[in-house]
Amino acid sequence: MSFLRRLLGDRTPDGFAGSLDAGEDVVDSAPVEGGGHLVVTPLGLWIPDGAGGARRVGWHLIGKAAWKDGVFTLTESAESGTAGSAVVLSDLAPVRFNLPEPSRVPHHVRLRVDGSVRSRHRQDIGDGGAWFVQRKVPGRDGSVLQVRPDPGTDVTLVAAIAEQVAAKLATAVE
Repeated sequence: MSFLRRLLGDRTPDGFAGSLDAGEDVVDSAPVEGGGHLVVTPLGLWIPDGAGGARRVGWHLIGKAAWKDGVFTLTESAESGTAGSAVVLSDLAPVRFNLPEPSRVPHHVRLRVDGSVRSRHRQDIGDGGAWFVQRKVPGRDGSVLQVRPDPGTDVTLVAAIAEQVAAKLATAVE
């Protein structure tokens, strides 16, 4: 990235393959070993897509992020269903990125993921359990209730509970 571009406020790394939304400014970035960049914006974390491009993961869909020994590990959550106004999540397989020059990307990711969480509650359900998390969705007003069942937990039961909780939260806001 040229010094002049950075000085003038454009922090988009040279060769970035994503397509930022209007007003979506780059906060920080780090080159990924093997190609591409991790790019932090107010709307999410841009990651290499494996096909020479990049895609954005919204802050509300980052289930876990870890930084250790030069490796950034991202566990993305997929919206696997709905339960009333609640969203049921399932974790995708973790993806690892070697970052030879991480800049402050791991720090920014931590701040933004934590900042998206409004409240969280762990509930044991049968032989498993689930996390119920209210999160801010980047670019939208309000928050959404997300529920992430543990592997092996009855998803139908979790969804029924989540639907009731979402309804109670909606009436509490009114």
